[in-house]
Amino acid sequence: MTEHDDAPGAADGTAEDGTPDDAAPDELAFDVESLPGGALAALEAVLMVADEPIPAVRLATTLALPTEQVEDLLDRLAAEYRGEDGGRPRGFELRRAGDGWRIYSAGAYGDVVGRFVVDGQTQRLTQAALETLAVVAYRQPVSRGQVSGVRGVNVDGVMRTLASRGLVVEAGHDVTTGAVLYGTTGYFLERMGLSSLDELPPLAPYLPDIESLEGIDTTAGREDAR
Repeated sequence: MTEHDDAPGAADGTAEDGTPDDAAPDELAFDVESLPGGALAALEAVLMVADEPIPAVRLATTLALPTEQVEDLLDRLAAEYRGEDGGRPRGFELRRAGDGWRIYSAGAYGDVVGRFVVDGQTQRLTQAALETLAVVAYRQPVSRGQVSGVRGVNVDGVMRTLASRGLVVEAGHDVTTGAVLYGTTGYFLERMGLSSLDELPPLAPYLPDIESLEGIDTTAGREDAR
């Protein structure tokens, strides 16, 4: 997918029609409206090759269209895939994930897709890793020691695994202890099918307060198997 990050634009950073600066239509060598199917088909073609959620503003830059128009097109495609226009529902769907959009297999066909994926082809997180990830998600930013306090075991190895998978990332340091704090990533939201952390199920009230974990010896106990 070709980006036009170096194309000059208006002095104020945007074209007169609201298109991002580097996507001004007169600076591009093509006109999406002249392509077969027009802008809607062009947007669909770009989404089909995306391997991560793409923000609407980036799609607008690529297609040289106003961001508002692209957002309308995204909503139209999502409704079309769901069969809301009277057509048949598709086996895939367009969803917002984090701050971007991406095409996914439709949830209704999860079992079929699961049978297609050979067992062992996709490495799954262990139960220990899933529990650790849940603590980080609900209590972030949080240190490894605090996560260990919740789980009752040392989580250093598991945290390294989650970081290597791109699910958690360093999010600063505790002002009192200097300990490294961790939080979840945009990739975590994508894998969970969430737009923001506000959409997490209301599980947090069942976890102990971080304040109650201060002073707990979290070095004892075995390290969870990765």
